[in-house]
Amino acid sequence: MVTLPDGISLPRIGQGTWYMGDEPSKKNEELRTLRRGVELGLNLIDSAEMYGDGRSESLVGEAIEGIRDQVFLVSKVYPHNAGLNRIAGSCEQSLKRLKTDRLDLYLLHWRGSIPLSETVEAMERLVEAGKILRWGVSNLDTDDMKELFDAARGTHCMVDQVLYHLGSRGIEYDLLPWLRERKIPTMAYSPLAQAGTLRRGLVEHPAVKEIADRHGVKPLQILLAWCIRSGDVIAIPKASTAAHVEENAEAERIKLTEEDLGMLDEAFPKPTRKVPLDII
Repeated sequence: MVTLPDGISLPRIGQGTWYMGDEPSKKNEELRTLRRGVELGLNLIDSAEMYGDGRSESLVGEAIEGIRDQVFLVSKVYPHNAGLNRIAGSCEQSLKRLKTDRLDLYLLHWRGSIPLSETVEAMERLVEAGKILRWGVSNLDTDDMKELFDAARGTHCMVDQVLYHLGSRGIEYDLLPWLRERKIPTMAYSPLAQAGTLRRGLVEHPAVKEIADRHGVKPLQILLAWCIRSGDVIAIPKASTAAHVEENAEAERIKLTEEDLGMLDEAFPKPTRKVPLDII
């Protein structure tokens, strides 16, 4: 489990929903997958008003009907909607699509032109109104987080959701240590990398395949186990089928050895300098 600054404990693996809800033919399978994930303890579900122009939130709302209280529900607001004049309306629309009266966590999706101090005030008003229980940010790098913390009540931030996987380790240089010093968990999106050449390069790498064989699991499960190895990172992979979400859940039980981690460090070295924050 990973503990938020307010003491709430969450599973190290949740469920992402980017691109879910986009294809009607996949709807029933996606609903089954999300519900199966909750049954397996992956009760953190992450969505955003951006995903499919609300279609993802609508799908999640249908999936959690009748089990809302078992779910830790996360959504994200567009940067241009994250000011005092628009955030309440955006949040209300998300709540309507999700068929709930509150969000467990509401995130600024990425930084835009609205001052962070204004977004903090807007988030705090939503907390006071009971529309959200806590708030955080996404795609903010170290300097952004420092500015956020300088804002009044900016230290109420609960998480920073960023891209993080074995092939994208840039946050380990300064952002991850900065968050750890303040006991703020990192939420890793695309922890298995985006499907395509990059993901293939990870799962087909000899080191990853050897470690997977040694543990009797699939390479993707090794990537997921690596992402959550520290105990203060929450990974939110998307699963397209019930079988896939079951594999994700099993990854939480994989204990990578020092030898395993050493092999992966050699194959995919830690950053030795500051690099721009990866964003997709």
